[in-house]
Amino acid sequence: MAARTPEIGLVRIGLYITLLVFSFILFCLCCARIHYTTTLSRRDPLNNGVPFYDPSVAELIFTTLVTMMWIGFMMFLFFKRMELKFPRLFRDELIIMIILWVFWLGGTSAATAVWPDLSFCQQFETCRVLSALLGFAWLGFITLTFLIGVSCWMSYRRGGLTEPLPVNGTRSDTGATAGKTTVSA
Repeated sequence: MAARTPEIGLVRIGLYITLLVFSFILFCLCCARIHYTTTLSRRDPLNNGVPFYDPSVAELIFTTLVTMMWIGFMMFLFFKRMELKFPRLFRDELIIMIILWVFWLGGTSAATAVWPDLSFCQQFETCRVLSALLGFAWLGFITLTFLIGVSCWMSYRRGGLTEPLPVNGTRSDTGATAGKTTVSA
């Protein structure tokens, strides 16, 4: 008996949940970095003890907050039987995700440009926070990229970008189970 491939909707939900977890961890790491840089003691060698904030970290905070709100909204739509005017189509979801993708790319690449190599300072906790921050920023970006790919694949299988988004159990996967209602998101 051949193994059944996982429902693409479940993969999509899994990617949304993974992105939510990565976004939350990155948000916490960014908050820790902002707190550290805005409360420097005069004896701290970083920036000669003058408090500051990293613009790329502030941008990542904004990006993670917007991403977490979007995922919360989409999870609400996935698990409730309701259809809204926006986002109603795959096109609407993809537009928002591409905007988020640009935010993630901008914040992640800006942070990487500021801290391209942190191997020299791993003995300090603040440097390890920065390394984790960069790691989770790239993980979030990669996850969002896969999520966009899965959503494009779903829209292709369902008939195009102008097809309505599936809600909990109300739409069949026309590419695989025509005529049968399946739970997919």
